[in-house]
Amino acid sequence: MSDHDDVLRADRTFLDEPRPGDPAHPPLFPPGPDGMPGAGPDHPPPVHDHLDRSRFPVDEWRLSERVYSSADLGVTETMFAVGNGYLGLRGNVEEGRESHTHGTFINGFHETWPIRHAEEAFGFARVGQTIVNAPDTKTIKLYVDDEPLLLSVADLESYDRSLDFRDGVLTREMIWRTPANKRVQIKSTRMVSFAQRHLAVMTLEVTMLDWRAPVVISSQVLNRQDGRDEYHVTAAAMGEGFDPRKAEAFADRVLQPQSHWNGDDRIIMGWRTTNSKMTLAVGVDHTIETENAYDQRTDADEDLGKMVYRVQAKPGVPIRITKVAAYHTSRGVPVRELVDRCRRTLDRVREQGIERQHVDQREWLDAFWLRSDVEVPGHPALQQAIRWNLFQLAQASARAEQSGVPAKGVTGSGYGGHYFWDTEIYVLPFLTYTSPWMARSAMRFRYNMLDAARRRAEDLTSRGALFPWRTINGHEASAYYAAGTAQYHIDADIAFALWKYVKATGDDDFMWREGADVMVQTARMWADLGFWREDGDGAFHIHGVTGPDEYTTVVNDNLFTNVMARFNLRQAAETVRTMEAYHPEEYRRLVDRLDLYPEEVEEWAQAADLMAIPYDETTGIHPQDSQFLEREVWDLANTPADRRPLLLYYHPLVIYRFQVVKQADVVLALFLQGDHFTLEEKKADFDYYDPITTGDSTLSGVVQSIIAAEVGYHRLALKYFVSSLFVDLADLHHNASDGVHVASTGGVWTALVFGFGGMRDDNGLLTFDPRLPDGWDALVFRFTSRGSRVRAEVRHDQLCFALETGAPVEVRVRGERVVIDSASVTVPLADQGPRIDAEVAFSRTGRREDGSLITASVPHSGRARG
Repeated sequence: MSDHDDVLRADRTFLDEPRPGDPAHPPLFPPGPDGMPGAGPDHPPPVHDHLDRSRFPVDEWRLSERVYSSADLGVTETMFAVGNGYLGLRGNVEEGRESHTHGTFINGFHETWPIRHAEEAFGFARVGQTIVNAPDTKTIKLYVDDEPLLLSVADLESYDRSLDFRDGVLTREMIWRTPANKRVQIKSTRMVSFAQRHLAVMTLEVTMLDWRAPVVISSQVLNRQDGRDEYHVTAAAMGEGFDPRKAEAFADRVLQPQSHWNGDDRIIMGWRTTNSKMTLAVGVDHTIETENAYDQRTDADEDLGKMVYRVQAKPGVPIRITKVAAYHTSRGVPVRELVDRCRRTLDRVREQGIERQHVDQREWLDAFWLRSDVEVPGHPALQQAIRWNLFQLAQASARAEQSGVPAKGVTGSGYGGHYFWDTEIYVLPFLTYTSPWMARSAMRFRYNMLDAARRRAEDLTSRGALFPWRTINGHEASAYYAAGTAQYHIDADIAFALWKYVKATGDDDFMWREGADVMVQTARMWADLGFWREDGDGAFHIHGVTGPDEYTTVVNDNLFTNVMARFNLRQAAETVRTMEAYHPEEYRRLVDRLDLYPEEVEEWAQAADLMAIPYDETTGIHPQDSQFLEREVWDLANTPADRRPLLLYYHPLVIYRFQVVKQADVVLALFLQGDHFTLEEKKADFDYYDPITTGDSTLSGVVQSIIAAEVGYHRLALKYFVSSLFVDLADLHHNASDGVHVASTGGVWTALVFGFGGMRDDNGLLTFDPRLPDGWDALVFRFTSRGSRVRAEVRHDQLCFALETGAPVEVRVRGERVVIDSASVTVPLADQGPRIDAEVAFSRTGRREDGSLITASVPHSGRARG
């Protein structure tokens, strides 16, 4: 994504700053017996998790909040969001007030709007797309003695809110002392079903503890109209200053009422978006269980539906309300049909019962954890954070089902609900090796976008297909082409993820029927975009592109782009040749379908073999692009803290003139295409780029962790990993209120398995070269290869495998062939790779190939924006 425009405030000291005398922030790894950080597994350096443990206690299987606070509502709304990849409910309080950002989001449900450029040019993106904040069914208001429960002013004797990763249920329990001095026990639950894609289940239980009182419970379906609550108060998030990470605000009404109905304890309402013409229906069922006397009233209009219970509550006699919500959306199906679908969903739940929904939820998550869990024994704080991150991946992707995975999943409106390259590079590895059918669904989403990508390529005068940099409906929505459309590497990212999926799963059928089209059309784009320099080095060059680093735009021969394009071209040629040799019928269909010529395939292979890969003999590194070393270096070490992140304080042209990296670019290439670089080259490149990488993107730390571990910077690898692990939980980048950084959560798994576990996938053959951190006794993870699930356990002196399901699996451990069959297999390890205790040194000067001096400086101070 632009982490995408991800202007983030990441402290280069990461999480190793001690907080003396602060018991609420204990070190994850204690210092040695002398109180000083030691070296080696017995005395690792201290690392802090930045969470207040008196408020958020350590629990390996749940995230709990023991003290209510309104100071960080946006963050906790994200932390306690529940979703299933299709439907997401932010962790807003049931009472509806107070909140930072009310949020109910449905993957892909969006509105369109015209992009107005200050200066027009041919081929600019024309239509913006923004996720719609769907009508809210979370609100269940409580009144005792006609006094509303408002947590911001409530006298709370006790409070506990927890999200259990094992059953996916958000639970809240508290005792409220009312202004009339009456004690009320309140329990609530909230669940979005993994088993039923369109379903959410909520409960509220109220018990007067000491005195009788009139109790009113008002359960609502409320169309909040994109950020405003029922009191016409704008959400706090909408009043914040300039920040390109946030979604665009709508100027006009988005949801046009189409129907509303109530009766039989049920409310059903429907809308259609004004411009995109997408349709939505929401239905809710209610049941009440109580021995108290009560009456009820149902009402619905165009934007508000209510089920109101008036109860004469007696002490010790509970009132339990169960609310079942169904959401259905479409790109154009009439609302009346979606209303019928809501009815069927609700009818099914009535027949099956609520308990069945919870049982199905637990079974789904039991299976998820069985194949996806990663364990770090002996480190419960790390374990809690790891499982929270993995749980977010399930919530972002489980039921996306041929939609993309938005940058924020369904936990917030950040980045407008758009899909970026995040899915392919950061999320797909996790899905491919743990839940491959989910990866297949994400790949089919891209395949279904292929026609729009072909039209976009035509807009840019190119053959083949060019996938949009940011989109919901398949059309380019990035208004800033230099850091958007120019990131042509998204084509190679998609082809890379597709190839890795097929090799890891053996799903050749998908490749022959649909995947090959993606491989061919992306290869055609590269062959057309690049050119041969016949009168020069004879290499194949690609000019005028932007790599992952958005602090350097529209350059020639960006290293990441070229090595990924090389992979794309080479594997596309191999795919076609394999089809021709072994699947002639599918090959003939492909040739007819795409008007494919053999000469094209030969050109792809030749372009891959002769791809220009920048390398500078003088510095001994791979320049990020052909002009990168011509710039002076931005001295990050001496940049004032109040001028970070750079994009908020310096004009892009200022940034573009320097060697400064927003997110790992060359370093990411070293990981994704690691078999094309030696260990010495990786270390030299890492040494050069790490000190000039700002950390202004959440996409960077996980990749830096992986390469740091590989080349030997084991302490730095752990720091980068922990910073990524707590990006959202500790709000390290100050934008967790906009939703979970889903790419970073995927990167957490990758850093564990590929970084510390040392796993790599070389054309379908898994290899292992572990890098277990000091202070960790073991690392346990599972991976799935061609239908077989394997448990891997890394220890300092050995690597153990156990086949849990499926046929035997062959891997390589540091070059040694290992067959994992029904018995456990143990491979001795002499070490955990090279170990470099020192930090990466920053050299302020250097020489270019022409002998000129590279200097480091900080530009004259910019002026803050917004």
